[in-house]
Amino acid sequence: MDSAGHGRYAFEEAFEDVVGGDPEWVEYAGRTDHQIALSMLNGSAEHLPALLDQLAERLAARKELIAAEGRVYPGVPETLAALHETDGVINSLLTGNLEANAAVKVGAFGLDRWLDFEAGAYGSDPHERRSDLVAVARERAAARYAQAPGGARCAAMPSEPTRVVLIGDTPLDVVAAREAGARAVAVATGFADLDALRESDPDALLQDLRDTDAALRAITST
Repeated sequence: MDSAGHGRYAFEEAFEDVVGGDPEWVEYAGRTDHQIALSMLNGSAEHLPALLDQLAERLAARKELIAAEGRVYPGVPETLAALHETDGVINSLLTGNLEANAAVKVGAFGLDRWLDFEAGAYGSDPHERRSDLVAVARERAAARYAQAPGGARCAAMPSEPTRVVLIGDTPLDVVAAREAGARAVAVATGFADLDALRESDPDALLQDLRDTDAALRAITST
């Protein structure tokens, strides 16, 4: 999804609130909110908690603007819905956004209906590298789906996740998948173009998610 720049605007407002002035330019694509904030603070953690707290408040205030000015990329709702209906598949988020920020962004477009937030991992979770979040998501999904409600094991799910597929739109997403031993599906709907994503060597590369069947094959292929 495209949040129409409101993530960056919220960061800039939060920085001004906490530190004062405008931050120097930093790279956003493929980086976690924690990493972005540290870059803005030149590596100092002194104001980090306050900056991240203020970031969440500023982004939440922009939810209606995100919905009005942003957009969902073609095929995303259809692919999420199809995966949601696929036995043995857990749909969640692995994102560099703080959990609260991720909920604001996907909630602005109603995408949260197909996502289990409690099985995901976020920029608000402890991490040094983006790939560290894959292990967090694995553990949460295993804990959440090992037992079905009422104590009986869920027949449609294994006792723990057997495969992880990371779908992303930057070369750094592909690197994170590689480092964590996950399948990497790259989609060229973000800041990176097809050539840059191809050079990162994902397991599957899609221009977009318009073709739901093709997307499902890329994601669920062994």
